[in-house]
Amino acid sequence: MEHELLVGAHMSIAGGIHLAFQRGLQAGCRALQVFLKNSNQWRARPLTDVQKSLYLEAQKSCDIAPVLAHCSYLINLGTPDRELRNKSLAAFIEELHRADFLGIPAMVVHPGAHMGSGDAAAIAAIATALDQALDQTPPPLCILLENTAGMGSSVGHRFEHLAAILDRVRDPRRIGICLDTCHLFAAGYDIRTLAGYRNTIRGFDRLIGSEKIRAFHLNDCRKPLGCRIDRHTHIGQGFIGLEAFRCLVNDPRFAGVPKIIETPKDKDLSLDMMNLHALRSLAKGKC
Repeated sequence: MEHELLVGAHMSIAGGIHLAFQRGLQAGCRALQVFLKNSNQWRARPLTDVQKSLYLEAQKSCDIAPVLAHCSYLINLGTPDRELRNKSLAAFIEELHRADFLGIPAMVVHPGAHMGSGDAAAIAAIATALDQALDQTPPPLCILLENTAGMGSSVGHRFEHLAAILDRVRDPRRIGICLDTCHLFAAGYDIRTLAGYRNTIRGFDRLIGSEKIRAFHLNDCRKPLGCRIDRHTHIGQGFIGLEAFRCLVNDPRFAGVPKIIETPKDKDLSLDMMNLHALRSLAKGKC
């Protein structure tokens, strides 16, 4: 059935976080992703009990779950710059507290960038920061590391990077992976065919374990394979094409894993509806 596919979109929180559910319903979401504050600002006013009540009431009134949070793009847990690292860690912990306050189960974060210090140094710094953040936030809240496209000095565009971070943290049970299809493709993982998709997931499973994938970002890519440029486009309208998405939405291992689109939007959400419909249409057949 169409409604059983656990797909959704990243929704605006303009006017209040609770309004994301109304927008999600309009677009036909079964899952949701939101920012918990302005993604381009370091600080935000604390959430109030009134905001929490409005959020919980809106969530209860609709059939949208789970909800994922995505933290600010400013945060860089891998930086060698002590001031930026401390600022990033404080902001990250604040966002985790906001998620915990609302009962949101998972926070998606880009691992970080080494800014010249090298991958190994960044991986060590990221693992230490994750330990420090988890020390200050209670379970069941977990952190989802998002694979990156490999732009600039970012780490996380290779499965080996993500595996190395997980190997270094004290409690890997509270850390999962959010796998972004656009980032995968831009980083050089060719998922355009059934064989390519299977090979990519097999490689991830060997290094990390497919059970660690707790969310997907489903985005096509505006640039060619291996470009290391993060440019999302509509499902089936980029260089990835439809087959990869057909394979993913029909993969029984990921039936219960939320799949969030971060494709270009318009004001009336018709583009979100178009992309969600495309994914549901692909799920009607086997890969």
